[in-house]
Amino acid sequence: MKLMQTDKNDAKGKKTANLKKKLKPVRKQKGKQKAKPKDSDESEDEGIKPLKETRISDEPVPKKSKWTNRQRVLVLCARGINHRDRHLMRDLRTLMPHHRAEPKMERWKTLQVVNEMSEMKHCNKVMLFEGRRKRDLYMWLANASVGPSVKFLVENIHTMGEMKLTGNCLRGSRPLLSFSEEFTKQSHLLLIKELLVQIFGVPNHHPKSQPFIDRVITFTYLDNRIWYRHFQILSEDGGLTEIGPRFVMNPIKIFSGSFGGDPIWENPIYQSPAKHRQMLRKAASEKYLQKTKKKVERELNVPKDTHKLTPYGEIFKGGVEERVQEVLKQEKQRAREEREREKIEKRQKLMKQRDEMRKLKLANAKKSTKKRLPTKREKMQKEKNESDAKEARKAAKKGAKVQKGGKKKFDGKKGVAL
Repeated sequence: MKLMQTDKNDAKGKKTANLKKKLKPVRKQKGKQKAKPKDSDESEDEGIKPLKETRISDEPVPKKSKWTNRQRVLVLCARGINHRDRHLMRDLRTLMPHHRAEPKMERWKTLQVVNEMSEMKHCNKVMLFEGRRKRDLYMWLANASVGPSVKFLVENIHTMGEMKLTGNCLRGSRPLLSFSEEFTKQSHLLLIKELLVQIFGVPNHHPKSQPFIDRVITFTYLDNRIWYRHFQILSEDGGLTEIGPRFVMNPIKIFSGSFGGDPIWENPIYQSPAKHRQMLRKAASEKYLQKTKKKVERELNVPKDTHKLTPYGEIFKGGVEERVQEVLKQEKQRAREEREREKIEKRQKLMKQRDEMRKLKLANAKKSTKKRLPTKREKMQKEKNESDAKEARKAAKKGAKVQKGGKKKFDGKKGVAL
C-alpha cells in the first residue's frame, strides 16, 4: 500500500518531513537566514513513530459482542425417513436460526459419530431424526459430548405446508416457550424441559435472529406424551393462530451420556409401534373366531323349558291314537335336538383343537426362525458323508460297466444261451 500521508504537523503547527523519505539538502538563500530549531523540536521528532503500511480504514473494526449465549443446534437425519418426516425436519430448521445443517448420516454408522460431527460444526446441542421401516420416526435430543440424551417416538405429524395451519410469522424472530404444570412435578420431565429450552430457545442478540417476539411454542404433557404446538401472536389480548408444525413426542429412555451411557429413566408404559400393529392384526384375525364361539355358546345355553305346562291338561283331548302319535313326534324331536347338540359340541371341540394347533405352529415358527450355526463336528460329519456318497456313485458306475460287458444273449424261443 502506498503511504497516503507524507507530511505531519508537529505540536507547534510546523510541517515535518516523513522519516521514511530522505531529507533533501537545504540551499542557502540570500537575505534572512531561518532560525535553527530548538532542542525541544529535535526531541519531539525522535519520539514520533513511523506510519503504518495499511490504511486505518482497512483494519477490521472491533465489534462489541452482545451474543453471550453461544448455543448452536446440529439438526440432521439418518437415511430411511419418508417425505413427511423430512418436511418436519426442514420446518424445524426454518424456525431455529441458531441451527447448523448436516447431510444425511449413513445407517451403518454408530450414533457416536454424531458427537464428532457436532465438534466439527462447533455445536453444543444435537437433534437427530432416525427412521425405521419407512413408517416410524424416532427423535434424539442430546447435549453434545457430555450428555444427557433423550430418545422420543414422534407420532401424529402435521407439517407447516398443510392448509389448516394458516398462521405466519417473521423468519428469525425469537419465540416464547410455554410449558404445562406437569413439567415441574416429575424429575425426568424437569430434565426434558431444560433440554427443550436450550434447543428450541433462540439466543438473545443472535446474528440471524430478529429483536422482537411474535410467536409462542407450547409443550403440554398429556396422556404420558409431550404435545408440541406452534402459534403466532396476533394481538396483545392473546389472539393466536396456529402456524405449525405439530407433532407428539412419546419419551422412551433418558441416557446419562451423549447417544449412549447408562439409562437414567425408562418409560414403563411404552409399546413399540411394530408390536402395536401386530396386536391390531391379531385382534382382526380373531374377530371371526370370537363370533363363532359366541354363537356356539348361545346355542348350548338356550333354556330347555321356556314355560311350565300342567301335566294333566291334555289327557281328555282327542283319542288314544292321536295321543300316541303326539308322543312319538315328541320323541323324534328330542332325538333331533340331541343330535344337533352333539354336532355343536363336536364343532366346539374342533375349534379348541384348531386354536391349540395354531398356537403350536406359532411356537414352532418362532423356534425355527432362530437359526443355529453348525458345529465343527457336524461340518466334519457332513463332509465325510458327501465323500462317501461320491465314492459309492463311482463304485456303482464301475459295476454297471462290468455288467454290460459280461451280459449273455438268450434265445427267446428255446430259452438257451447262444
